[in-house]
Amino acid sequence: MHGWRPETCARFAADLRLLAEGRHHDPHAVLGHHGEPGRERFLAHIPAATDVVLEGAGVLPRIAGTDFFALESDVPLPLAPHWRLQWRDSHGQARAQVDPYSFAPLTGADDLWLFSGGRHQDAWRFLGAHLRHVDDVDGVLFTVWAPNAERVSVVGPFCQWDGRRYPLRSLGVSGVWELFVPGLGAGELYKFELRHRGSGQVALRADPYARAAELRPATASVVPAPPAHHWTDGDWLARRAERDWLHAPMSIYEVHLGSWRRRADGSFLSYDELADALIPYARDLGFTHLELLPIAEHPLDDSWGYQVTGQFAPTARFGSPDGLREFVDRCHAAGLGVLLDWVPGHFPRDAHGLAQFDGEPLYEYADPRKGEHRDWGTLVFDYDRREVRSFLISSACYWLEQFHFDGLRVDAVASMLYLDYGRRGLDYAPNRHGGNQNLEAIDFLRELNAATHARFPGTVVIAEESTDWPMVSRPAHDGGLGFSMKWNMGWMHDTLAYLQEDPVHRGHHHERLTFGMMYAYSENFVLPLSHDEVVHLKRSLLGRMPGDAWQRLANLRLLFAWQWCFPGKKLLFMGGEFGQPSEWDFRGALPWQLLDDAGHAGIRRLVADLNHLYRDDARLHAREFEPAGFRWLSCDDRWHSVLVFERRQHADQAGLVIALNFTPVPREAYRIGVPNRGRYREVLNTDAAHYGGSNVGNLGSLQTLDEPSMDQPWSLDLTLPPLGALILAPELPATR
Repeated sequence: MHGWRPETCARFAADLRLLAEGRHHDPHAVLGHHGEPGRERFLAHIPAATDVVLEGAGVLPRIAGTDFFALESDVPLPLAPHWRLQWRDSHGQARAQVDPYSFAPLTGADDLWLFSGGRHQDAWRFLGAHLRHVDDVDGVLFTVWAPNAERVSVVGPFCQWDGRRYPLRSLGVSGVWELFVPGLGAGELYKFELRHRGSGQVALRADPYARAAELRPATASVVPAPPAHHWTDGDWLARRAERDWLHAPMSIYEVHLGSWRRRADGSFLSYDELADALIPYARDLGFTHLELLPIAEHPLDDSWGYQVTGQFAPTARFGSPDGLREFVDRCHAAGLGVLLDWVPGHFPRDAHGLAQFDGEPLYEYADPRKGEHRDWGTLVFDYDRREVRSFLISSACYWLEQFHFDGLRVDAVASMLYLDYGRRGLDYAPNRHGGNQNLEAIDFLRELNAATHARFPGTVVIAEESTDWPMVSRPAHDGGLGFSMKWNMGWMHDTLAYLQEDPVHRGHHHERLTFGMMYAYSENFVLPLSHDEVVHLKRSLLGRMPGDAWQRLANLRLLFAWQWCFPGKKLLFMGGEFGQPSEWDFRGALPWQLLDDAGHAGIRRLVADLNHLYRDDARLHAREFEPAGFRWLSCDDRWHSVLVFERRQHADQAGLVIALNFTPVPREAYRIGVPNRGRYREVLNTDAAHYGGSNVGNLGSLQTLDEPSMDQPWSLDLTLPPLGALILAPELPATR
């Protein structure tokens, strides 16, 4: 046995040069052990090594002037199936490792076929970094999609970030690269180093499929440990699969985990600490669900999580992936569902992220007229690329499967549907029919909803869609997009615009409240008072209300009664439940000291009582998406700014009567028609002193008059409180 003969060196000179330059696309074809008739050869490339030993064969001579160590033999080399190398590094430290280039390809053809066809719903299971035990050897299998790369390496502290050390093998036309690196384990930091096949430009990227990442500002991916959390929510999942969410109450508390509450030193709470504080708080308030603003890894706190660089990685800000699993499990144990804000519409340009991942547009559209979000400075996913569809649908399924989320709220759907979104008259690339609809995004959204609803029964997918796009929450087979629900942005804008008016002028804008009923059943709507409405100088909900301090609080109580009694699921952003006066600031905690004030504490008590009434009384939730669940009793008294309506579960059943007075003037002996005869109980009065009001009301109940009114057979003479709402229930038994 001896080093390579001159003719062998000459024969493989081009391969050696490409390996040394970090350009070889198939290192397994040259590195390691290779035999041919009458001769065997071995090659190792270990930059900065001083000497190398091949166990079973001895010292490997260095090829002069290089970092290659080679052996050639006319007799079979006595090597193990996975041979082991020993060497000393430049610091004289002894190293040893089973050679990564002793392993055959490990990625299955079925995975590559499904991924390349855009039909893989679990691409994270083979792409990314995975602990593997191969032929009694432990290590990490690294796999990445980079079809435009000439060479891909995995780098990290384990190789001093040297891209020459661990180049991956190309798996042909799939564009996927892989390498099994023995000896590595959970917790290793890594990135991929990619060299573009045309320009030769070298880039260092985080793993698109990383399931863990460093805490910002560091940007490396982290090899994850296998999940260790033992789920205890089997009964919850079984009930969820059978749950009729269309007719069940859903009241959502929208939370930004980084600023809901913080430690005394200003640092973030961990998932355990959040579970200890947030879960009982939301449960006591009567919410059915939490919705978490995006918690996928993101580099910039200022983005609130909406500029994602790790579509499969829970952010390290609050702890480990298992910490998130424990948090969701504890929510379920407390009877709380958990929704995740998910962002498939765009991604940031950060140098370690997806932008021109392998030297060319890959995850984004190549045409900047389609691939750039001018308003946000971000890039748009290429929904026409099959591998990108596999990436995104796999991400959605990953969160639902691995973390047991009960649904997704899909951010910025309108930006996905319209090719000219945010371009303000600038050039855009029309579709093949010349229109502004993104046809491939439409197909993607339908595929997304079909996949999640089929695989995870009982989960919901909610669209934040701000236009009048039709049938967002209707089945794809009927021409819809297939979402479970859609945010009712029209209701939100009209309601807030109306309430911002001075009460003396509200009569001129009465239709802003009544118009919503014209389209209320065109979609399955969520009524959102979200984080977007309390930022960017819009002011807080309380800050929008006119009048003095008392009137502002009364207006806010009135707003919440209107929201909870109007048909549609409910969503409220944190801080609104106690009337935060300032805009939301993600850099610090909510102003919890306000709960020491009677007025703000009253707002919180009202939200809790509205939630419990909404959950407990089916008349407020069973028919939210059906006209049969709502009936106007009076909608045209604009000059008194009064609305009266009935909420029903069944047409032949006594309903709840809701009366709202949007002026600060008490209305005594205000006659309304009612469909039932007998005594009506004042179930809730937003002006009660318990909520911080003036305690104007009807002494708990009142008797109907045998006088028709408002096309109803009986009537009530109400005292309507100023800027107040009443919820009245006929005492049973009641007859028509």
